[in-house]
Amino acid sequence: MKDWVEELKKRKDIRPVVWKTIDEFLKAPVIYIKRELEEKYMAIKDKLPAHEYIEEPKKPSFTIQFDKLADSDEAHRILSENGIRCRTGKTLVPFRLTGNIEWGVPAPTLEGEEPLTVWVWPESLWAPISFTQAYLESKGADENEWKNYWCSKEAQVIQFIGQDNIYFYGIAEPAMWMAQQAAAEKTADPADGELQLPVICANHHILFLDKKASSSGAVKPPMADDLLNYYTPEQLRMHWLGLGLGQRSVSFMPKPMNPEAKEDEQDPVVKDGLLLSNVYNRMIRTAFYTNQKRFGDKLPRVAPEEDILAAGKKAVLDYERHMSRFAFHQCTYVLDSYIRNGSKYMAKALGNPDELDDGQLTQALSNLFYMIRIAAILLHPMAPFGTEKLREYLQLDKRIWSWETVFEPLDYFAEEGHTLKFLPPRTDFFTRHESQF
Repeated sequence: MKDWVEELKKRKDIRPVVWKTIDEFLKAPVIYIKRELEEKYMAIKDKLPAHEYIEEPKKPSFTIQFDKLADSDEAHRILSENGIRCRTGKTLVPFRLTGNIEWGVPAPTLEGEEPLTVWVWPESLWAPISFTQAYLESKGADENEWKNYWCSKEAQVIQFIGQDNIYFYGIAEPAMWMAQQAAAEKTADPADGELQLPVICANHHILFLDKKASSSGAVKPPMADDLLNYYTPEQLRMHWLGLGLGQRSVSFMPKPMNPEAKEDEQDPVVKDGLLLSNVYNRMIRTAFYTNQKRFGDKLPRVAPEEDILAAGKKAVLDYERHMSRFAFHQCTYVLDSYIRNGSKYMAKALGNPDELDDGQLTQALSNLFYMIRIAAILLHPMAPFGTEKLREYLQLDKRIWSWETVFEPLDYFAEEGHTLKFLPPRTDFFTRHESQF
């Protein structure tokens, strides 16, 4: 697996938190001892199993490294008995399959031992495969159809997980997959037909009010139902995608749940959603209302100008590059810049539409509808409700979301005589939560 980790380090679609965490677990067993306890260590070092002393002058501790986990455990015991406080580093340890979790499956009680329960996490590693099998079978597919998704070089499984689960999905799962290979030489690059290793996309911890929250800890995370009492799903999604959790841990600070929030300060969750509910909404409404007033329900059918096409192409390619690296926060930056530039164009080109002749206005509307179309396809994965409502009023089918035709203007998808749905006054495509009014 170490060779595999070296390959992961070179890949731009693998976040550093993934390969760094995996790399830590694949290191030899080590023990860290504070510098002030070095004299005590020297006095008993010969009693410890064979090990290597690693000098690290710039650190407040020194390291002793072992070849085997059992030797490290024995050394830890001896050091503790001699009053030397220390801590062990990350390394591979035997899987822990039992514990005292109440909701676990009861395990056989061994003589002289307390009753334990079986942890169910190992099953979660292959549960997605079981789900794929069950779903395809429910659709009448062949019993081996699931292999097209999990065992084909032409397919790619991406697993989105939290930082705490990298050990399970980045080490235990690949090891299990490799063990299933028919070839005697187990490899991280399995042949077509063998289980393929998924791409792991892991987020750093999202803190809640600057504290790590968990269902089993003192600080409980807010439940989805609680958050939806204050925010729309699209507000939450835009906020979380913009946090940059692929780079670092970030605190989630919803104002209604923050007892230290000042009355006059802006809610950071609402702030990120304003790009849609204010700026983009205004662009869409202006395009529809201006078009309705002058041309009724007809879609402008002239080509967008070259600079408009070029700006749209650049936005798409920038977005695609960032998305391929799971840099979701960069995707939101691309959208923010593109939509705000579109709003500026709208203010300049349609500031006084009555002063434009039909040809000039048709061209301006064609340009604006193109910018709305490009923003919509980039937003669709992030804000599906609002963008699908836009598609409804454009009266176009789902082909407008295809990446194969991403650069095409709206009239590419419209038959001759195509009409737009009438947009009533004050219609919103992206709304704020009712509690925010």
